Amino acid sequence: MSKHRVWVYGGNVNTDVIFPGKYTYTLKTPEEIAAHALEDLDPSFAGQAQPGDVIVAGCNWGCGSSREQGVTALKYAGVRAIIAESFGGLYYRNCINQGVLPVICTGLLKRVRSGDEIELDVDNATLQVSGQRFAFARLSPSVQAILDAGGLLPMLQRRFSA
Repeated sequence: MSKHRVWVYGGNVNTDVIFPGKYTYTLKTPEEIAAHALEDLDPSFAGQAQPGDVIVAGCNWGCGSSREQGVTALKYAGVRAIIAESFGGLYYRNCINQGVLPVICTGLLKRVRSGDEIELDVDNATLQVSGQRFAFARLSPSVQAILDAGGLLPMLQRRFSA
């Protein structure tokens, strides 16, 4: 079980809010992309995010376009996991492909505040915050393998270079 600092956001946060589309074709490096993560929703995020941070959000996190930068911006900023009541379908898959843990957990949003610490236990599919424990659905072995490898591309590169 590992502890992580929490950032809390609401529901229906779309990919343009997570990473503004105006930067899609102009920013290339991880540092440039991370610097603009959530800038329209929370201008303090990019400058204060730390490796291992976790986002807790409402329903439909990552709705909107399928651009990967909506996940990579958060990954490059240090986000380890996104825990939401629900995800946009393509965003959920992009999280897996990029090696960012997506967790669906209802009821958590009302019990957590930005800055809280959350304990995340992926092996037992539980998390704990403010003394309360929440269960979430276990990931399939194939999804867990992708996440353990750091994403789909790193997993395939290891598999085919061996």
